[in-house]
Amino acid sequence: MRVLVIGSGAREHALVLALRRDPAVSAIVAAPGNAGIAQHAQVRPVDPSSGESVAALAREAAADLVVIGPEVPLVLGVADAVRAAGIACFGPSAAAARIEGSKAFAKDVMAAAGVRTAHSEIVDTPAELDAALDRFGPTWVVKDDGLAAGKGVVVTPDRSDARGHAAELLEQGHPVLLESFLDGPEVSLFCLVDGETVVPLLPAQDHKRVGDGDTGPNTGGMGAYTPLPWLPGSAVEQIVDEVVAPVAAELVRRGDSFSGLLYAGLAMGEAGPAVVEFNCRFGDPETQAVLSLLESPLGELLYATATGTLADVPAPRWRGGSAVTVVLAAEYYPARPRSGDVITGAGDAATDDAATVLHAGTALRADGALISAGGRVLSIVGTGADLVAAREAAYDRLAGIKLTGGHYRSDIGLAAVEGRIGL
Repeated sequence: MRVLVIGSGAREHALVLALRRDPAVSAIVAAPGNAGIAQHAQVRPVDPSSGESVAALAREAAADLVVIGPEVPLVLGVADAVRAAGIACFGPSAAAARIEGSKAFAKDVMAAAGVRTAHSEIVDTPAELDAALDRFGPTWVVKDDGLAAGKGVVVTPDRSDARGHAAELLEQGHPVLLESFLDGPEVSLFCLVDGETVVPLLPAQDHKRVGDGDTGPNTGGMGAYTPLPWLPGSAVEQIVDEVVAPVAAELVRRGDSFSGLLYAGLAMGEAGPAVVEFNCRFGDPETQAVLSLLESPLGELLYATATGTLADVPAPRWRGGSAVTVVLAAEYYPARPRSGDVITGAGDAATDDAATVLHAGTALRADGALISAGGRVLSIVGTGADLVAAREAAYDRLAGIKLTGGHYRSDIGLAAVEGRIGL
């Protein structure tokens, strides 16, 4: 099987490495890829948001399967274009991808499916803002109603901060979603979804804030770990039964059947799981940790999902132990990250027994030097017999990597290790 992977981040690097472990995968092309992915796959240029360009490249590469990593191409209908060309595609249609592309659409689907989520209101004019803010609090949750790569969200007890963020979004012409605050620890659950067939992967937990102790602004994600030692064994089944399966069934009922990876971001409160958000693709940085523990052939799972035969494939098998992803970010990220700085100590991105270096925002300079080329530069994935060992592996590997102004969180998974999180 020949596979084309669309995207250029650490998520796509993790997908490429996992696909390489599948004996049925004979060739991998990545587009546009990055400096690290180029060591494991043929890298080709492409405009990921152009369905015509991606479909043409898939035909040229004789791809049997196209895997679309990022959300923007999915929301723009690239998967539809690939399928129209007669090529199997892992990723939902533009209609189904609205589950991420429009928070208002997602709320409507959840209401129809009877899924618990935060109370919300859409504000699309400045004149409505103050009255709407008065109906929320004492913790305000303000979101961009469209795609914002995880960075369009402000959660704050300060009404003026909430108002400032909402006003800025409205000034940019973006509708604002105000939500009630959901308490409880957050869980990311990835599910392969083929119509009404739902197959969960390992649960993970993301760390969105830029600084230790969950301080500073939201980012696209500074690290993650899996599995969750504090999460009861029955929780995944509960999430599937109460959240993912009803939403998948509702999308089928509407004629917008979902095919691909449906990511539920949840708050696990006393009343059970409540949805914070849905994404229509593998999440970053959780994917890097989750796929590092996958033993089943990934190509088989993705191809079955794309071709409507997921129910016929054995359930995923997992390695024992834990995995931790720590993101090394560029100076000034998430505001205006600096680029062009030399990175040393990243090695050849090869996998060893304990840690893997995955590239995200990287490039090769003309002289062959590896340089930063994005906000989240590298993901370091450590694995071990337990969370303590996985953390140690990741941070030991990270200590040998140098990037001027680079920064990372030192507490990924630490609350779980210290027993400060639980239900």
